[in-house]
Amino acid sequence: MRVYLLSPYHAGSHRLWAEGYARASHHEVHLLTMAGRFWKWRMQGGALELAEQVEQTCHRYGPPDVLLVTDMVNLPALLALARPRLANTPVLFYAHENQLTYPPPPGEKRDLTYAMINTLSMACADVIAFNSAFHRRSFFAELPNLLKHFPDYNHLHLVRELEAKSVVLPVGLDLTGLDRQRPQARRQGPLHILWNQRWEYDKNPAAFFRALYALEEDGYDFRVSIVGENFRRQPAEFEEARHRLAGRIRHFGFQPDRNAYARVLWQADLVVSTAVHEFFGISILEAIYCECYPLLPARLSYPELLPEPEHDAHLYRDEADLLARLEAAAGDPASIRGTSLRHVAARFDWQRLASRYDALLASLAAGQHR
Repeated sequence: MRVYLLSPYHAGSHRLWAEGYARASHHEVHLLTMAGRFWKWRMQGGALELAEQVEQTCHRYGPPDVLLVTDMVNLPALLALARPRLANTPVLFYAHENQLTYPPPPGEKRDLTYAMINTLSMACADVIAFNSAFHRRSFFAELPNLLKHFPDYNHLHLVRELEAKSVVLPVGLDLTGLDRQRPQARRQGPLHILWNQRWEYDKNPAAFFRALYALEEDGYDFRVSIVGENFRRQPAEFEEARHRLAGRIRHFGFQPDRNAYARVLWQADLVVSTAVHEFFGISILEAIYCECYPLLPARLSYPELLPEPEHDAHLYRDEADLLARLEAAAGDPASIRGTSLRHVAARFDWQRLASRYDALLASLAAGQHR
């Protein structure tokens, strides 16, 4: 079965997801991609380029049996531009994120244009897949407000229709590849804390660094690695932390080499999230797989990443609770070094998830969702 996977913002987690599925799938997967920049232009005009790529790929390999498109695809525009090639091709729309509930940067107002592109694309798709139950739930809770924003013909019935054809399909990850950097020696010395998320406002780095500064002021010994993707407009908290925590920092900055990144994960004891927005949690799962002890907020997608029996140990209520847990770990690092949730993260490896993607796409191609 031939799958065209369309990824117009092909960078970071989108790229790892697309290429990971293409490698793990039993189907014939063709990647149609664009560089991962200018996301607004990708949503507005990316269909022009993708339609050309569809035409070229059809000539070379034959037409697709099914399309798998990301949330950065303007699906109505693509289907119009690529007709008749895609006139009867079923479509799975995969929502890594959405522009309706993704928080805008501080000081900026949400542009509803992109939320409507997402909504119209979902309306065109045969099945909508969200990467977490939290993502699915929060989107459909807010969608009526988007539609009510417009003066008439707002089609509120669309909410029920889209929800009815939606499913939860977690992000697949290449976790077993991290094992190549697994060290032989056990972790020793002071507690080693990890930040491996994007350096952006929605990850709330200010709360993370407040906890570290308080830990330092209270006299606890620790080390910290601050990695993850960073961009041109990164929060000022990171540069401040680079100076205030200079003597404690083991690694600082993005690790573009996957092996170097894996080594950092294996060196750390404990991974922290302070995010105010998270639809899934790829970087946290990567750290958990490398046997980092997670401390995560009891909100967003995090509760569904961990089995319920693990919630009390790993989900904190507020910043005071986070600090208390960090102090306990810093005071006795051995108490957490014997804890591994690696098996929990392993559920999301492509070796286990690719078959779910394959089955859903095969059922689409067979016309079971039309």
